[in-house]
Amino acid sequence: MGEKNTGRKRRITLRLTTDEYTEMEQNWKNSTVRKLSEFVRRLIFGRKFTVYTRNKSQDELLEELVLLRRELNAIGVNFNQAVHRLHTLDHAPQMQRWIERFEQDKEHYFSVVGNVELRVKSLVELWSR
Repeated sequence: MGEKNTGRKRRITLRLTTDEYTEMEQNWKNSTVRKLSEFVRRLIFGRKFTVYTRNKSQDELLEELVLLRRELNAIGVNFNQAVHRLHTLDHAPQMQRWIERFEQDKEHYFSVVGNVELRVKSLVELWSR
């Protein structure tokens, strides 16, 4: 798999500090340019290229919302299983045990939902600044 002949026969050697190279590499990785050499050529000759920028607070918000969605989904699945179990019970003693278990689970669910509400509230406050 040989590269196509671009006619580029001249080389320029450039020395950079570690910090300079790291900064250049980060800029290159955030761009749409695939090769570092093409990125440097575009910089030297002032050609245009696209750079992706990321908002750290948006990334953190997205991660937190994904976690919250998972927690709420787990709560919903557990609740659906409990209701399904209720429909399959046909004896009063089983029903009594299920109600006791459900009361314990309900308190856990409410505490988790309360935590979710607090997190969402803090994220809204952070986001609205």
